[in-house]
Amino acid sequence: MRWLSPTEQVSWRAYLRGQRLLEVALDRDLQAHGVSLPEYEILSMLSEQPGRRERMSELAALVVQSRSRLTHTANRLERRGWVQRHPVPGDGRGVELVLTEAGLEAVVEMAPVHVESVRRHWLDALSPELVQALGDAMTRVRDDNGTSQQQRAEVARVCAD
Repeated sequence: MRWLSPTEQVSWRAYLRGQRLLEVALDRDLQAHGVSLPEYEILSMLSEQPGRRERMSELAALVVQSRSRLTHTANRLERRGWVQRHPVPGDGRGVELVLTEAGLEAVVEMAPVHVESVRRHWLDALSPELVQALGDAMTRVRDDNGTSQQQRAEVARVCAD
């Protein structure tokens, strides 16, 4: 067993607490505008996909949510008229989530709120060098934990279990 060194332990705990506090702050700012951070993330991801659509299983892997949790969130977004579900052509089991025009309008309206929140709670606390270093570090963590389509599918499968 390789235990964490004192420096590693302090850094690890600072990362965990900082990441959780950041998520709470970003969510709180969006909640003031009627949407949660997970809801905004899904809408935002869909807005960036070709045709503003993505398979539910792929989207679950992109936002690192279980398929069950994504389904519940999609239900809320669908009730608001922001997304629709459609069968994937040629795939009897596949379902894709599609961002509606109303959903796109919501993203466009909420994006400035979210960007300002990211700036206030994250970017303003860090130098450009720290932002770059953190981005580099998290890219490596992401890559080491799997980002290929097959690996994302495996993450989605494990999240669903």
